[in-house]
Amino acid sequence: MADTDIEGVAARAQRPVEPLVAHLTEVVDQEVDEPLLLRALTHRSYAYEHGGLPNNERLEFLGDSVLGLVVTETLYVGHPDLPEGQLAKLRAAVVNMRALADVARTFGLGEFVMLGKGEEATGGRDKASILADTLEALIGTVFLSTGMAGAARFVHHHFDPLIAGAALLGAGLDWKTSLQEKAAEAGLGSPDYRLEETGPDHEKHFHARVVVADSVIGQGDGRSKKEAEQQAAQQAWHHLDRSSPPAS
Repeated sequence: MADTDIEGVAARAQRPVEPLVAHLTEVVDQEVDEPLLLRALTHRSYAYEHGGLPNNERLEFLGDSVLGLVVTETLYVGHPDLPEGQLAKLRAAVVNMRALADVARTFGLGEFVMLGKGEEATGGRDKASILADTLEALIGTVFLSTGMAGAARFVHHHFDPLIAGAALLGAGLDWKTSLQEKAAEAGLGSPDYRLEETGPDHEKHFHARVVVADSVIGQGDGRSKKEAEQQAAQQAWHHLDRSSPPAS
């Protein structure tokens, strides 16, 4: 089936899309192409179960680049004195799976995703990876429907609060990097992450411990290795911060 031949998906949609269409129209002040929107909402699991329908992965690829460009330009213009490394940390704090999933939840995007039976049964509507990927596909749809100006309006509407908050995070921009820097300053060597994973492939759970100077000083849990390690690094950073002598 050709990429453009997706109108028939509408009849199979698991949730009416009218509220989402209304939200998009209000935010970008232009109409969004509904066949493209339906494709953006079509997860590969649903597409597979329905005879190989076009799914949202190409739109996700496009939306990822559009989102990155808008956020990068905003940071570049808004922080003229920051070096490249710090700008990269700020961008990573905004453009990551957890942040995108949180944004998607603010307007109930999970309700509209078309999922296969397996993903539906295992809580796919609130799975961070699915929400983040669908949001990127949605951004791709807005871009193709309204151009860069409309896509930028959508991104600014939903991401500007994150962008503003990222500048205040300090060490929280990247806990693993911040922990490595703090451990080096204290002469404790590099942190060592030890990971355990449990659960089936479709529902993995990760537990991370971080060892510094032969002691476990942080632990974390998450649905991904990165999430668990960042949580452990955050706990370890605060442990070292409390242990550090006050600056003279």
